[in-house]
Amino acid sequence: MNCWKTININKEFGLNRVYLMSFLTGLLSFLLLYIPFSMIHGTHTMKDHGVLPILIILLFLPTMHRLMHILPLVLFYKRLKVRFRVRGQMVPTFTYQCKSKMSKHTSIVMAMAPTFLLTVPALFMSCVFPNHYAYFVLFAAVNIGFSFTDFLYLNQFIRAPRRCVIENANDGYDILIQQRKA
Repeated sequence: MNCWKTININKEFGLNRVYLMSFLTGLLSFLLLYIPFSMIHGTHTMKDHGVLPILIILLFLPTMHRLMHILPLVLFYKRLKVRFRVRGQMVPTFTYQCKSKMSKHTSIVMAMAPTFLLTVPALFMSCVFPNHYAYFVLFAAVNIGFSFTDFLYLNQFIRAPRRCVIENANDGYDILIQQRKA
């Protein structure tokens, strides 16, 4: 196997730029989602439950986002290494690393899983529950902001050769191709 490309988004763009673009993507998606939903729902009264439910949901959203990345890997029977930690004596967090090689299809599904499993249902719920649409739109927008790096990786996965193998490297991914026989 030959390495076709090594992808490390933080090294390529810089960590601060990735965080800034992620924040701006989330903010822009909130603005672009909130305005149409507020026009659709019009005069419905908003039920306000205070700031505590929003903080709790937003506190656990990164964990749910990562779990949605792990779900396709589990369903495709890939070996994983998961490390659990508690950050700040309060926030549960974990890191994961796929120990087996993935196909291009598996990598694309893994990168898109949080969008399809969290953002799309949140937008659907904002249509179904007009009294709480602002909370669901906020949830979807923050998840889109978290998915910014996933979209950057997805762009690279789509451009990869058809029969490539994608391996989890230290800080990114290695796209490997089969060596041609001469």
